[in-house]
Amino acid sequence: MQVCILYAGKTRESDKLKAISEALAKGIAGNGHIADVVNMRSEDKRLTIYDYVIIGTEPVSFFSASIPEDIRKYLAEAGTVSGKRCMAFVSGSGLRKGKTLLNLMKAMEGEGMILKLSEVIKNPGEAQAIGKRLNVERNF
Repeated sequence: MQVCILYAGKTRESDKLKAISEALAKGIAGNGHIADVVNMRSEDKRLTIYDYVIIGTEPVSFFSASIPEDIRKYLAEAGTVSGKRCMAFVSGSGLRKGKTLLNLMKAMEGEGMILKLSEVIKNPGEAQAIGKRLNVERNF
């Protein structure tokens, strides 16, 4: 299976989100799948070829539950995403991370994506464990 892990932080380069995304990829690759990590703020990638899509973000500010606007724009221009199985995650920072996760899920479902899992991930070790147990196989 081909998996794409997209992330967009509150700044162009978010080291914590990048580390979490790479740890997820490592866990998924450990199960024999191909996992690409893409920074939504600096790379354009068509999502049509992927079987499973994972999107991660962090709150725009400590007190906010907003997600970066780049996520909605990216999904609108990323090719066919409707019907894609997906996962949403938020890094464990900010007061309203649960609401931020809900806003991310709404953005993904608004594009027709089929949400299979959502998580608040605190660190790369937790991300790798989630990646190892994540079921990206097609379940017809």
